[in-house]
Amino acid sequence: MDKFTRSDLPNRTAFPIASGGYALIIGAAFVTAVLALLGLTTLTLIALAITFCICGFFRDPDRIIPDEEGVVVSPADGKVILTDIVDNSPFFSEQTIKISIFMSVFNVHVNRVPYDGRVKEIDYYPGKFFSANLDKASLQNEHHAVFGEMDNTRPLCVVQVAGLIARRIICNIQPGDHVLRGQRFGLICFGSRLDVYLPTDIKLRVALGDKVKAGTSILGQFV
Repeated sequence: MDKFTRSDLPNRTAFPIASGGYALIIGAAFVTAVLALLGLTTLTLIALAITFCICGFFRDPDRIIPDEEGVVVSPADGKVILTDIVDNSPFFSEQTIKISIFMSVFNVHVNRVPYDGRVKEIDYYPGKFFSANLDKASLQNEHHAVFGEMDNTRPLCVVQVAGLIARRIICNIQPGDHVLRGQRFGLICFGSRLDVYLPTDIKLRVALGDKVKAGTSILGQFV
């Protein structure tokens, strides 16, 4: 590490599996054990493969967090599918920059806070379950909107969007929480989409089609 990075928070690194996947992993392991005791070799091997796949889906690796002043990092692993200026949205009345990140089932599903600051509000919106790579999914799908404030002045919003397969959103932070850039705050099971709304005075450091990693890749920087 150098002076422009910080280590991951130490309290969640002992077991590199997101806690949101424990129930599925234990269930799959139990089924595997039962099949093995029954002597059903082929089914046991299939169940074992499924168990390992679930472990892979819920992997939670450590990350090196950028420590440059004024940077906003990606909240999710995936591909940038949209960077656009939005004149108005359900989340902000003023003009903002919207960055959308699509998470496939092969990406790490753990979400991380993009900024150092404070959580102001968290809103839940029920909705549909369109494929998350569609533009209409941003507003029509079920989603959680996490409103935050960076440096006590700059408003930001991170939206966890459900998808066609991803129908379980977990958010582990609360309004009033002080959060750190790169801090784990939730996950979306089996991939989906995250939208980030930023003030227009940010200098973007990503482009359409870029692959990003949660907590590590810099989306933009306030200068």
